[in-house]
Amino acid sequence: MRLVVQRVSSASVTVNKEVVGKIDKGLLVLIGIGEKDTKNEADYLANKLVNLRIFEDENNKMNLSVQDVNGKLLIVSQFTLYGDCSHGNRPVFIEAAKPEKANDLYEYFCEKCNEKVQVEKGKFRCHMDVKLINDGPVTIILEK
Repeated sequence: MRLVVQRVSSASVTVNKEVVGKIDKGLLVLIGIGEKDTKNEADYLANKLVNLRIFEDENNKMNLSVQDVNGKLLIVSQFTLYGDCSHGNRPVFIEAAKPEKANDLYEYFCEKCNEKVQVEKGKFRCHMDVKLINDGPVTIILEK
């Protein structure tokens, strides 16, 4: 499982000109789910994500989590995080989970995160327009 985590002052996801997910201060999370991933990886990364200290405290140190700042999560499924370009210039996605498995783990991951922080979502298997204002910029990659 791979996460690209971006600290944002705002972010939104639009599908067919309709906003399906929107947050102000918080984290935009692009999530890729691999064929070998299980709920164990989802549990680990959900806990890591909601406790990740990448917001600044009163001393301008990254010392606060999204929970500490009352932020939200916008979680967007992105199988292309498993694109392998090591053999040529066209990515292959052999390590990405099949859609049914990926959707089940995506929903599970969102539910686990939502136990601690309010979650907004993209729309699985749809073309999405993602807009964000990256705060910092701060971008972290998490993987399990």
